[in-house]
Amino acid sequence: MTARQQLIAFNTIFIKEISRFSRIWQQTLLPPVITTTLYFVIFGNLIGKRIGKMDGFDYMEFIVPGLILMSVITNSYSNVVSSFFGAKFQRSIEEILISPTPNYVILTGFIGGGVARGILIGIIVTIVSAFFSDLRIHSPLVLTSVVILTSILFSLGGFLNALFAKGFDDISIVPAFVLTPLTYLGGIFYSIKLLPELWQDISMANPILYMINAFRYGFLGISDISLWASYVIIIGFIVALFSLSLILLQRGYGIRH
Repeated sequence: MTARQQLIAFNTIFIKEISRFSRIWQQTLLPPVITTTLYFVIFGNLIGKRIGKMDGFDYMEFIVPGLILMSVITNSYSNVVSSFFGAKFQRSIEEILISPTPNYVILTGFIGGGVARGILIGIIVTIVSAFFSDLRIHSPLVLTSVVILTSILFSLGGFLNALFAKGFDDISIVPAFVLTPLTYLGGIFYSIKLLPELWQDISMANPILYMINAFRYGFLGISDISLWASYVIIIGFIVALFSLSLILLQRGYGIRH
């Protein structure tokens, strides 16, 4: 395929993905906003007033970045896992695979859809958070780069989950037993400085901790983790998951067998 044909193929998959989650916005866009609003009300307004300051900031200001990124993570992941598994289950993905479209174009098309939904939800949640807290932005560049890289990473995670899943139950196992615990233990509601030294060391094995702290740095200018270490971890995971996804897609794993 020529570069122009590859671009057309990518745009087709990308636009199809956007149309898919936009068409059912009541299920894809509205619930995350409602859920995050409840977090703001319960943890921010009610509990936050009793907690007071966290790393020199009001508790509401401290948790806002983590809640925004949590919505980006869950929606980027769920968009790709549900879309690709649905295409695999309906066998419509076979029509794309037998076409001359390169596998990396197929992969990036699905990732693009996940990134689009994740960032859109992130923007909506950020607007909602402005009603509960005075938002401040320390570094727009860090903020933008981290949210894009994080949404790419978890779109890849959703793609892998969809490849390995053999039934609809399998696409909910990873979010329920892996993604949710890692997210809640990733420093959204607390600074890891509050933990005993042993648990601080254990927390360092959680990749989501690096993403949330880097994103918080973009808002507040504070982080429990080195900013460059966060970028290395995020980009390293992206390269590893993209390579693995491409290899499995080329072999037809979970699709042809």
